[in-house]
Order: sequence, then structure tokens, then C-alpha cells
Amino acid sequence: MKLFTRKKSKDTDSVQSSTGASATAGPGAQSVSGGSTVFRVTVPENVSPGEEFQVYAGTRIVRVKCPADSRPGQSLQITVPADPNGSSGPAPPRQPNLPPDSPNVRRITDPNNRGNHAAYMVTIPEGVRGNQQFPVTIQGQQLMVTCPQNARPGMSVRIVPPPPPQGTDINRGPEGPMGVGPGPDRPPKDDKTQLFEVAVPPGVQPGQPFALLAGGVRVLVTCPANASAGQRIRFKLPLAITQKPKVTNEAAQIKLSYDKDGWQRTIRVSDMKFQWVRVDDKGDIDLNKRFDVEKSAYVRKLEFRPGDDPRIRTGILSLVPATDAVVDSKIKSADNRDLVTYSDIASAQVKAFEEKAQWFQDTCAQLCVEWNEGHMRMNVRRQFLLGDSVDAVMSLSRKDLRKLWRFEFIGEMGIDAGGLAREWFQLVTEEIFDPDMGLWQSSAANQMCMEINPASEFCCEDHLVYYRFLGRVMGKALFDRQLVAGHMVQHLYKHILGWPVTFSDLEMVDEEYYNNLKQLETMAKDGDDISMLCLDFTTTQEVIGTKEEIELVKDGANIEVTNENFPEYLEACLKYRMLDRVKPQLNELLLGFFDVIPEPLLTIFDFQELELLMCGLPEIDMDDWKEHTEYSGEYDETGGDHQACEWFWEVVTDFDQEMKARLLQFVTGTSGVPSRGFGVLQGNDGNIRKFTIHGVALGVCLYPRAHTCFNRIDLPMYDNKDELSEKLKLAVTMVATGFDIE
Repeated sequence: MKLFTRKKSKDTDSVQSSTGASATAGPGAQSVSGGSTVFRVTVPENVSPGEEFQVYAGTRIVRVKCPADSRPGQSLQITVPADPNGSSGPAPPRQPNLPPDSPNVRRITDPNNRGNHAAYMVTIPEGVRGNQQFPVTIQGQQLMVTCPQNARPGMSVRIVPPPPPQGTDINRGPEGPMGVGPGPDRPPKDDKTQLFEVAVPPGVQPGQPFALLAGGVRVLVTCPANASAGQRIRFKLPLAITQKPKVTNEAAQIKLSYDKDGWQRTIRVSDMKFQWVRVDDKGDIDLNKRFDVEKSAYVRKLEFRPGDDPRIRTGILSLVPATDAVVDSKIKSADNRDLVTYSDIASAQVKAFEEKAQWFQDTCAQLCVEWNEGHMRMNVRRQFLLGDSVDAVMSLSRKDLRKLWRFEFIGEMGIDAGGLAREWFQLVTEEIFDPDMGLWQSSAANQMCMEINPASEFCCEDHLVYYRFLGRVMGKALFDRQLVAGHMVQHLYKHILGWPVTFSDLEMVDEEYYNNLKQLETMAKDGDDISMLCLDFTTTQEVIGTKEEIELVKDGANIEVTNENFPEYLEACLKYRMLDRVKPQLNELLLGFFDVIPEPLLTIFDFQELELLMCGLPEIDMDDWKEHTEYSGEYDETGGDHQACEWFWEVVTDFDQEMKARLLQFVTGTSGVPSRGFGVLQGNDGNIRKFTIHGVALGVCLYPRAHTCFNRIDLPMYDNKDELSEKLKLAVTMVATGFDIE
């Protein structure tokens, strides 16, 4: 697929600018590199934000405008283009990549200097009087020299500059959300291993995998071809794997304490890759291959392929059994070092959400292209924002996507110190998620969540280009700690993470369709003859008012649904609704996303955390939440005055911001709060459906249950606050683990 043939109107045609063009050039992405040098300077005394001051940059004097958030004494980093006239005379020898010393600086040999630091004679510039400061550059450092009281311009003073501060890298871009400096060097990876010896469990055949606990960590071992059940085999594991990280996250503690039968991501001993397995209460792997409504799960698999254009990869997307999906547990740096290993990921997985996010950003900072290798200038016109942005972003290579981006709205004054970038991400994602664009539509099950429009090709020309563009923007937003303006349906976050999707996920997509399939399942269990319904392996999809028959499997129109093949029918329905009907669009979205973010980095998050990371933690007004909550069931008469309801709000009020957001995700399906508050919370039918606490007896259910279509939580009438708190935290947390609560 060629992605650079997006048609433009005459109004949006842009002139491609050459590298190094001025900021007033036409729209597009421009690489700024090669001839620039980075300097670190200090804001002089008595300089206020917005005022300019003069500094030496190598052999030249430049003027610097003090940023609005800076103050005297603070260090700044500036990039100065190469002198087009060159420099006269031979350049003095200096350290590689360091800017030259100022022309009024001369190194001297001082016999009285007993230390190891060099001494310099500095000529006082014109216009400088006694006790005033002036800047000089020595060995890459920007220093402020105070003119002695009895000195005058043209005289020389002797100075001994301090050694360069440890860890300073003047070739990096400015620190902050848009250009995080390189993180501290990671210690060398510990290659020590530990030897384990185990007996092959009964019933395990050669080549068949089995799970076991090694040093307290569940791993997946494949039985050797020359081994059999009962025979003892040996294998090695890196010592870092068996050293359990300290759990600092309350949610992680709950998961570790209440692990039930279900899907788990484990490490495969043969190649140290992550793989999903389902284990029973005995710890044995469930090897059942046939579809089971309660147990089966599927994971998207994305196989990368080189594209016709070297900047754009292609890929093959499919939905495979969860056990067939694997992902690397390490990340290589640009120089082929192990930047992240399994032990790093394992340690991060049990951190609190904020600590996870910080670890993620620190790692992204190490993947960021060095400042001296260039950065990107993104020039866009506000009136043609989306078109210009698509052209700019889609012209970039994967390396360019990890460079620092600087934005300019053509024709507007302003320097991008982070604010323009935030505005760009907000405006672009708002426009592309707008249902009027035709790429996305509100979910039938949750009006606040967006889902891919299966008919996007009829609504938007070159629609796949926009999905690849959005994937890149979403990935870059995560990379640069920016936010996107759209909340997606839950299973799309699972697809990004490579998490299992199950039959129950269908309820979040289309409740009516899910209930119809459940009724068919009940009939089959009761022994009714399904073939009497005259069903085949097809489904109907309506596109712009026209109904179209879709075959769920090859030649599905000629395959009758019977009791014997009913599991395969349910499997085909699940695959179609969860992936196949939007496969081309989702394929491009994921390809764009992984152009920026390495997939192993995402393994520390669950799908709830990914939504919070991409959209931000919501600002929740507890008074507004309580005021617009309705009560039903056992709480219908007493309302919020019932003791269990009072305990509920006390517990929720004590939740931190993350747990409150998770509760919202549990009950409503998203962490998003309507801009006008909880009073306008909508249900799956588009009507106002306020947050509802429905009272049920303890005999009905032991744990709180959620009905996201109605924004309702079933809250049992617990006997004490501690029990309510424990069960609520468990229910809210376990929804993102893949485990069942019994």
C-alpha cells in the first residue's frame, strides 16, 4: 500500500521545503540537523522572563530570549546554526563535539596552580564595568565571569574554571516533556544464572509445554524430544528472574494475592519471550484447542513486513489463540545494547501506576534520538491542520518519529516550549476522532467511547492513511508524555497491548448480539437442535443503509450451523466482531503505533492503565458524583442513607486518583467523565443513565458486579465496611487481570 498519494485540494497543496529551511517555510516536516551546535547557557542576574540577553556561542555573540518559566541562574540549552561564513584561522584543539572556546579566552600555563584544573586569561569585553558579569565559553561550559572592581574593557583577568558537571551532555535537547535528556546509565546486566532440575509431569509428551514455579516465578518449559513423563530434566534461568521484585502497587498486591484459574502471561524458558497460558487449580496448562465460551481467549498477532517505501512497514494482522501469541521481553538500544530485559519489566510490573509511567518515560528517553543527530520542525497551518499534519507525519521515517519535534503554526508568533505541542496533539486527535470525519463512531454500548467505523472507506478518502497517521500520533504522544483526546472501546486497548479477548468482551461491543449468541448457547446446552434455526456461517452488516452478507469462514454461506459445529460458529462470530470487520483499519493503527513504541515496553501495563496513560487521569468531583447517583434494588427505599452505601462512598473517597478512575472503568467502561459532569452520563442507548448503585443480597453474589451498558454496579449488602472495601477493590482490580472471581 502506498501512503503518500493522499489527494489534496489546491488550498492545502504545500511546497516541500529543503532541509534547514527557515521557520517561515511552507507546511511540512523539516529535519534540522548537521550544521547546528548545542550550548548550555546560564540566565544572567537581573534578566526577567521575556527579556533578551547576550552570550558568546563559540566564536559568535548571539542574543537569547529568556523563557517565560526561567529565572536568573537557571541553565538553558540553545541550538545555534553553523556560521555560514565559517571561522577564521585554525580551530583550537578541543574535546570532540564541544563548542569552541570564546575568542577572548586564552589558556595559560600557571606554575602556581597546584591542582589539576587549567587556568585561563580572559579579556574583558567592551561595555563591561566593574562588578558586572559577562559570559564566556570554556571547554563547552557557559560561565559567567565577574569583572573586578578596578578593571576595565581590554584588560585581562585570570580564572580557573570548575570542572564540567558530571552527567552534563550538551549535545542533548532541552529537558522536559518534549525532550527528556538521557537517563542515567543502567548498570551492566547480570548474566548469572540458576540451575533448576524438575521431573516431567505425568501425561506430558515430548515437545509439549508445561508450566511450573521456578524460584517463585511461573515459567513455561517445553519437554525435550528425548524426554518422557517422570524423567528429570535441567534448565537454567537468569538469576534476575528468580529475584522477586518488591510489590509497591496495591492493585498488584491484590492480583498476586487472589490469582484464580485463568490466563496468565508467563516467561518461556526456551527463548525468554512472554507467552499467555491458561492454568487450572493444579497448575497444569489447559491445552484444549476447541472453542470454549468460558475458557477460550484470542490475542491479535501482528507480523511485520518490509514495505515498498523504506519509511513504511506493512504487516499481517490476525486473531490467534492466546497461547500462540508471544512478545519479546527485552529491548535493544540503537547501539545494540540490552536496554531493557525481563528483570526490568518484572520489577516495573508491580510498581504503582505513577511509578510505572515514570519508568516508561525514562526508557523512552533513552530511545529518543540524540539531539545532535537532528530534530524535526513541524510547520502546519491552523486552517488546514489535519491535512498538513498528515503530510508531515507520514513523510517521516521511524527514526524521525523518535526525534524531538518542534511545532510552529504558520503565521502565528510563538516558540514551542511544550505548549504548542500539547495544543497540536489535542486539536489533531479531537478532529480525527470526530464522528463527522467518518473514521470513528460512538460505541453502541458506551456513547463516551469511540470505535472504528467499519464503513470508513465509504466516508473518508484514503482512510487507511489516517489510521496509520493516528497510530503514529498516539505512539508519539505516549513517547513524549502527551495526551490524546479520544477514549476508545476497551478491546482496542487490549489489541494494542496484545492482551487476550474473550467471549465476554462481546458484551462491551454489542450487548444485543452477545445476548442472542448466549441464548443459542443455552439452547445447545439444553439439547435443542440448532440446525432447526436454519443458520449458516454468515452474518449481516449494514453499510450506509445497505445490508450486506458477510461470510464468517470460507464458503460460510454453504455451511449449516449444527450442534456439532456450534463452538466453531461462536468462535467465528467472536473473531469477526472483535477484529475481522475492522482488520484493515486496525492493522494500520497498530503499525503506526509500533513505528514509535516497542511492544515489550507495554507489557508492564494492563488495559485500564493504558487508557489512563493515553487519556490522563480524570478530574473527579466526588460531590458531583454522589449528587448524581441513583439507587435501586435493595437500596431503592433508603437510597444513599443505607449503611452499605455510606460505607461505599467512604471507601471510594479514600481511593487514590488511580483507583477512582479504575472504579469508573469498571462500572461505565471508560475513565472518561462527561464535560458537564455525572448528571449527563449516558447509557448504551444514548439516553441519560446516571451512575447507579443496585442493592443485592449477599446470597446473589459475593462480589460487586458491573453492568457497563447501564452504568450500574450491583453492591451486595455487606455486614461491615472492611469486607466491602476488600471485595470492591478486588472486583475493580481483577477486571483487568483476565482472572475469574468465584
